[in-house]
Amino acid sequence: MKRFKIKTEVCFSENALDILKTFKDQKAVIITDDFMYNSGVTDVIEKKLSNCTSIAIFSDVIPDPPMDLIMKGVEFLVEADCDLVVALGGGSSIDAAKAIEYIAQKMQPEKKYYFVAIPTTSGTGSEVTQFAVITDSTTGTKYPLVDEALTPDMAILDPELVKTAPPFITADTGMDVITHAIEAYVSELASDCSDCLAEKACELAFEYLPRCYRNGFDIRARDKMHRASCLAGMAFNSVNLGLNHGIAHALGAIFHIPHGRANALILPHVIEFNADMARDMAKHSTKIAEKYQKMARVIGLPAPTPKVGVQNLIDEITRLLKYMDRPLCITDCGVTLEEFETHREEIIARALKDACTVANPRPVDAEDISKILDKIAK
Repeated sequence: MKRFKIKTEVCFSENALDILKTFKDQKAVIITDDFMYNSGVTDVIEKKLSNCTSIAIFSDVIPDPPMDLIMKGVEFLVEADCDLVVALGGGSSIDAAKAIEYIAQKMQPEKKYYFVAIPTTSGTGSEVTQFAVITDSTTGTKYPLVDEALTPDMAILDPELVKTAPPFITADTGMDVITHAIEAYVSELASDCSDCLAEKACELAFEYLPRCYRNGFDIRARDKMHRASCLAGMAFNSVNLGLNHGIAHALGAIFHIPHGRANALILPHVIEFNADMARDMAKHSTKIAEKYQKMARVIGLPAPTPKVGVQNLIDEITRLLKYMDRPLCITDCGVTLEEFETHREEIIARALKDACTVANPRPVDAEDISKILDKIAK
């Protein structure tokens, strides 16, 4: 039996933030980072929450939030005695808020928070997922939390909040959307429900990401990419991801490469690996290649055969990466080949243990990962 559930209410398009005016007579806490606070974005959210009785702000979130920060946030949340938790920012802020609210709820079983997520990047899809990632600051290891209770009650997708994102962030987060959608599409757990979300997410992302990169103030393109990110999040929330994320998590933890950038670097090579039909499991591999072939057609590429479809999908991803000036090898990410080789075995070990890797459509071993690493080392 397969199951599919969408818990989160999604409010989207221009002026979506106005929904915050409907929260009345509640105590609110906004969880965000210092950039959102100092740039005035938090002020905008405060004004929309004007019908709340009090608003407290926790703005200490940093990238890859460590456990000690999470516990600091828990203490802040408990002391505020709030009813409404608002996460504002990119994936790190939303993940931190999820973990903070989750632990605070466990500490106070009688307490019930209403959790609203407001993403300011179009990438992680965290606003609709049951996942959060926290970091061990001593080892750099990222630990996923997985629980339906982590899923926000409401997500607000307002394109006004993403139009000032610089091109390199737009590119990195946009490639994260594409990776989420493609990995969910070929996941071992994929279903018709997740497939329709993944297809629409890719259709939107391949059309509108170049426009967002070219002109961040193209509000229609920003709106569409925000939706694509959310749809991709819904897709992988129910079916997990795959090897691409397993390796990307390792690269991020060891070399501090931005997550979307790491995903994009690996994506063409993981697709090639998964769709390889020249091996013993030819029938199973053909099925995977046919899924990629169908996705190629969804985004408007010629795909008369699985082989042609796979190659055209890979070529289109590579073309997009070049257009957005994204790294195509590890040295373009500021990592020397010597550093890379020093950590090769650690990358492989982390990727094999990663919770995402288990859903990869093709079984994978250490040698397979090493061959993929060879391709990004060139």
